Amino acid sequence: MNVWKLTAPGKIEHTETENPAREEGKVRVRVTRVFLNGTDAAIFDGTIGTHRPLIPGRYAVGMVAEEGGVSYLPKGTRVLLHAVVDAPDTGTKKKDFSEDDFLLCGRTADGYLRDLVNLPPENVTALPDSVNDEKALLLHHVALAKAAADKLGVRKGQHVAVVGANLLGILLCQLLIYQQAAPILIDAEPERLEFARSCGIYYTMAADDTLLDNVANVTGGRLVSGAVYLASSRRNDSSIPFSVCAQHANVVLCGFGEKISIDFAIPFRKQLSVFCVTHRSDNLESAINLVVSGAVDVSPFDFRTVKADGIEPLLKEYPQACARKLGTISTVTLL
Repeated sequence: MNVWKLTAPGKIEHTETENPAREEGKVRVRVTRVFLNGTDAAIFDGTIGTHRPLIPGRYAVGMVAEEGGVSYLPKGTRVLLHAVVDAPDTGTKKKDFSEDDFLLCGRTADGYLRDLVNLPPENVTALPDSVNDEKALLLHHVALAKAAADKLGVRKGQHVAVVGANLLGILLCQLLIYQQAAPILIDAEPERLEFARSCGIYYTMAADDTLLDNVANVTGGRLVSGAVYLASSRRNDSSIPFSVCAQHANVVLCGFGEKISIDFAIPFRKQLSVFCVTHRSDNLESAINLVVSGAVDVSPFDFRTVKADGIEPLLKEYPQACARKLGTISTVTLL
């Protein structure tokens, strides 16, 4: 089978190996399409450190390749491969409490940029025909957005600040609108806010000196009832979600494990409740229902698909390409 491995910063190698041996109780999946994003590019060039060799690719869809694995996943079933899996049980070995109890595929464990993979059935989710591959590749983002929205606990009509106009921020705002809340999307880059407006986000504000006055004008001087800060959007000051919140509001720090620095002076003064929500494979069934019901709209995004020989150029050019054209989602077909 074909396998792509990161062997050194800026270097990815393609090899052909024997198919993995069948494993009792596991599902053999033929990987068909992989979503490569900015995190993959940062791991590729060494900006994000990790062990090597490493198979990249956190988000993937595939098809059950053989009968005999699990009865409810027959051959030919389209599946979403989970991006986050439980770390191996250490058994009686002393636990290292500095480590996570889960692994991120393509970062702290091998990812899915390979033809075949054997997975426990709990690490795949069957996809209905109504969710195409493009929507399926964003389901982990929708699931994380739902987790953040649930933690906020906002009610109908309440104003919520979302700091970071990236893919996750846009999907979160769409979900909040679906729940009849009123999100205000904040970002330091005007181009990102312009693209967000094309995605149906009607309250967008620049992260500048006029922000507090602009928020107060929208909320009638009360500021927002809750806020989310997206750790993946580090170009935005991490104090913004606290500044725009009213007293006793909930603030959610949401991300994929990024390191951020937080000054808690404002949260203490305002008596804010701060929650952390990170990337897990929970809520995927709910995310599918949300996509099917139209809670999020991915049609404004431009899905760019390359063949396997375009993987290395895609990873090398990703930062420049992303800066040139917002809303582009890069995928690799392995068919």
